[in-house]
Parts: sequence; C-alpha cells; structure tokens
Amino acid sequence: QVQLVESGGGLVQAGGSLRLSCAASGRGFKINTMGWYRQAPGKQRELVATITSGGYTNYAESVKGRFTISRDNAKITVYLQMNSLKSEDTAVYYCNARWGSVSWGQGTKVTVSS
Repeated sequence: QVQLVESGGGLVQAGGSLRLSCAASGRGFKINTMGWYRQAPGKQRELVATITSGGYTNYAESVKGRFTISRDNAKITVYLQMNSLKSEDTAVYYCNARWGSVSWGQGTKVTVSS
C-alpha cells in the first residue's frame, strides 16, 4: 500500500503564494502519475494538476499559468507551487498517486482571503 502525507496548506491573502508538498511511502511499488485535486465546500472534487514519472504535466484551465506541479522521484514527493492565489482557490487539496491502485492523502486546507 502507498501512503501519502500532505503539508503546506494554510491561510493566505489573495495574490499570495503557497507551496504544497506530498510525500509518498511504501515499499515495492512503482508510482506512476501523481497529482493534486481539490474540493471546495459544496462542490465535487476536481483535478488541479498531474505529473507522470517522466515529468509530463497536465493542468486544469483555471490554474494554468499560476500553479506549477513538480516531482522529486528520488524522494517520491510531489509539490504544488501556487502563485497569484484567488479566493476561488479556497479548498481542501488532496494528493493522489497511481501505482496499479490509487492512494489519496488526508487533505490539506487552503484558504485564500480576499
């Protein structure tokens, strides 16, 4: 089983920045795609960004140009650099890893005040 632990959420003013981290643990598994999803109050969980083991990235239109996903394969850690944050980015952000099955982190809350 692959376990994911997120960190880096918090409260930030609109226009500010935050960096989320997600560290994976577990032996004997090859993790392919890692990514970030988010769920705002009263809304469905949605894709934010994903990155493959080869570094190919995919972003939701709403975050393109503002968010950057990156990955350290040696540390099995994925990052989400969020710049120019808006109030609509307020949500619980979940890390995701695909390795033959799927694992989710516990979520980290991001609140953007306007």
